[in-house]
Amino acid sequence: MIQQITIVGTGLIGGSFALALKKHGFAERIVGCDRAPVLARAGAVGAIDEGVADPVQASRGSQVVLLATPVGAILDLIERIGPTLGENALLTDVGSTKSEIAARAQTVFGANAAQRFLPAHPMAGKERSGIEEADADLFQNAVWLVTPLPGQNVEAGRSGEFLELVRGIGGRVVSLDLARHDRLCAWISHLPQMLSTALAATVLDELGEDPELLAIGGRALRDDPHRLQSLFHVARRGAYQYEEHRRSSGEAGAAAGAHPRESAHAGAESGVRAGKPISPQRYRGTKEIGTVSLL
Repeated sequence: MIQQITIVGTGLIGGSFALALKKHGFAERIVGCDRAPVLARAGAVGAIDEGVADPVQASRGSQVVLLATPVGAILDLIERIGPTLGENALLTDVGSTKSEIAARAQTVFGANAAQRFLPAHPMAGKERSGIEEADADLFQNAVWLVTPLPGQNVEAGRSGEFLELVRGIGGRVVSLDLARHDRLCAWISHLPQMLSTALAATVLDELGEDPELLAIGGRALRDDPHRLQSLFHVARRGAYQYEEHRRSSGEAGAAAGAHPRESAHAGAESGVRAGKPISPQRYRGTKEIGTVSLL
């Protein structure tokens, strides 16, 4: 029986999962792990019962630990938290690329990986991130992808208990092969986001914050034009890191931590909050964007 869940990363996805559990009757303990200000907000909205900044301490006593952070952080957290968990505890994640995450879990857990780790990816989100955007209905009728490890029965044991919670909050569990997941998500999610962000940032670069442009250009341009520019810069930088690592290592899926979409979500918000939006002026041109290989 799951008596305590730790959610590492109480932003949009982690916070929404916690709120959804509460809404649908999960009466057991939910521990959040994040920066102190984020934990304070998560507690204020009733998402968590306790906030602990250190992920190892936050995971103690939990039967399920959900890593709701960008992919790069997930890779590090698997190594940091995995060896400290009890043998009956399940570690799972929400990362949007799975091959490298699964490989890291297999390295950490060895022969027991199929019983100890569940690679997962809920297909849900919003235009904005953060606990302020958390929504108890975010996963209602949303697909919650799982990518089983070799020989793993995701419906057995602790992972089966966790997936029942996912179904209980309205999620639809769908199983996909690891490689197929990464290929499909690159086409339907990562690449479209990068291209649309680049296009919007280019519009701003060409036309500036013209009042008429902002009036007719849609909510994203009106509400936060500088965020689009920062997202473009961070996503582009992440894509080049991904490509450089891929070429140097010869492994197409190697740099999951530098995936453009994850890098954008992880880094852009800090740049915007710091008041330092970066213009894509120096990055203009289809030739440069076209060098990025996501598959």
